[in-house]
Amino acid sequence: MPAGGDERDRPCAFSQGLSLPDAQHHGALKALRAMEVRTPALFLTAMNGVEDRVEGLEAGADDYLAKPFAASELLARINALARRPPIAGTKTVLRAGDLELDRIRRTVARGGVRIDIQAPELKLLEYLMLHAGEVVTRAMLLENVWSFHFDPKTNVIESHMSRLRAKVDRGFGRELIQTERGAGYRIDGD
Repeated sequence: MPAGGDERDRPCAFSQGLSLPDAQHHGALKALRAMEVRTPALFLTAMNGVEDRVEGLEAGADDYLAKPFAASELLARINALARRPPIAGTKTVLRAGDLELDRIRRTVARGGVRIDIQAPELKLLEYLMLHAGEVVTRAMLLENVWSFHFDPKTNVIESHMSRLRAKVDRGFGRELIQTERGAGYRIDGD
């Protein structure tokens, strides 16, 4: 599927069974990646060697599952791929109200006024804006912004959120970043 088109018409993930010779299945995925198809790909195969897995992942697969496997594991892996945020480049400029984040230039502006922002806050803001209007949980932020797959029992989120709010909301008429008590955070998308 070539780049462009309506995002709603695109699959959230696809799998490729590997019964073809290596060169053919790796080549097929490489060709899709060359056409800028960024849909997450899962290889399903009987080939379970480390070299096979590495080749598949380097060919462009996002995950690799060797047979035999449980249907529940396959479903869990597909769901995990589908939950991933959009690949950088699908939207280069994110907007929430009068707030704008340029993902290429790594700049932020609100109401046309440029805001100086550090890398951790930029990554946090980007994740919130990708999920504008949705409640984003602490676990989602730890995993997707800081790559923690556990709760470090620190106030890393609160600390960065406080700095981000000071830069993005203070001095502007309306606060865009909201705390949803007991649930997480939300940035207004209107």
